[in-house]
Amino acid sequence: MQNQSKAYYFALLSVLCWSTVATAFKIALKYQDFLHLLFISSFTSLITLFLILTYQGKLNLIVRQSGKDIINSLLLGFLNPFLYYIVLFKAYSLLPAQMAQPLNYTWGIVVVLLSIPILKQRIKIMNIIAILVSFSGVIVISTKGDFFSLKFTEPLGVALAVGSSIIWSLYWLYNIKDNRDEIIKLFLNFLCGLIFIVIYLLMFSELKFPPIKGVIASIYVGLFEMGITFIFWLKAMKLSETTSQVSNIIYVSPFLSLIFINFFLGEKILLSSLIGLVFIIGGIIIQQIFSLKQSKLNI
Repeated sequence: MQNQSKAYYFALLSVLCWSTVATAFKIALKYQDFLHLLFISSFTSLITLFLILTYQGKLNLIVRQSGKDIINSLLLGFLNPFLYYIVLFKAYSLLPAQMAQPLNYTWGIVVVLLSIPILKQRIKIMNIIAILVSFSGVIVISTKGDFFSLKFTEPLGVALAVGSSIIWSLYWLYNIKDNRDEIIKLFLNFLCGLIFIVIYLLMFSELKFPPIKGVIASIYVGLFEMGITFIFWLKAMKLSETTSQVSNIIYVSPFLSLIFINFFLGEKILLSSLIGLVFIIGGIIIQQIFSLKQSKLNI
């Protein structure tokens, strides 16, 4: 198998895994609160990453981290997995999966907004158009298609789902400034994040063993949302001749996810959810096309 074919294989495998996690979130939340879901899934991901580092022979790199590296891991670990997944899982506990999942995808356009103050990038008219298109989709989903009434269904859940995209965007922007090995970074982020998660869990809940179905669903989330799927995606990006050849495949994921949500959760997919998702992804694609044209002009 040629490298590009392998890249497509790993990209499609990543998309398939990520397409199932919204369904897994809702199943896990049937049997436990969002804090226990976060604890078990994060711990699973940490163990998975440790095993991967062991297999790759990189464990020695962990003890070579500088004081600055540890501070970066504490900051990034606070953002993800701690804060991001607390907000996201709480949103899923309040909203139907078909609403929470597409609203979380707004991170692709929120990152453009945040890159202005953080990366000192200028905003252009096409950026504004892309943002307006995506956030029109947010309103369509949040109002269940009653666009002009602005009567939001479960406003707290909507705010949390969109808020999670802001946290993820901050994490992504600060993470790209950190040049350490990706797996090492992710492992240390989860190690530091797990410390915050345990403290928060002990303060606001109690550590207990959920029903076995909840544990299995949480382990699944840890493996396929936070753990090995990220490795698949990195592999795809590394093998691909250009990142654009595989990066756009990711937009299949939210639509495939709606099929899983309908089939496994029994949620009847509303037309407003589908239309809103099209607007959200459409805005992101407009932004990507514009960015690609700008980069070619600057060559």
